[in-house]
Amino acid sequence: MRKRFVKVGLGTEIPEGAVRVFEAEGNDIAIARVNGELFAIENVCTHDDGPFGEGALDGCEIECPRHGARFDIRTGAATRMPAAAAVAIFAVKVDNGEIFVEVETE
Repeated sequence: MRKRFVKVGLGTEIPEGAVRVFEAEGNDIAIARVNGELFAIENVCTHDDGPFGEGALDGCEIECPRHGARFDIRTGAATRMPAAAAVAIFAVKVDNGEIFVEVETE
């Protein structure tokens, strides 16, 4: 396995303070824009598989819509129970207005 950046969408698709879900090489990824910066995490809560794309963003924390667990979108760390395990994060870059995330490929 190796890592590479894969195009997922356009920067204009994610307004400030919003979260959008994209697919990249079989990974369901939630990308949020906070203070002009993009952050990407796996789109599944480690507590009960809730979809972050349907959750609320509060600063740099995203809340799972199922049971209220929260995660830091910068690090993936769980910040509020009932989740204890971190969620995977992905490197993000923007080139000519296009969003790319770094994923593992075969």
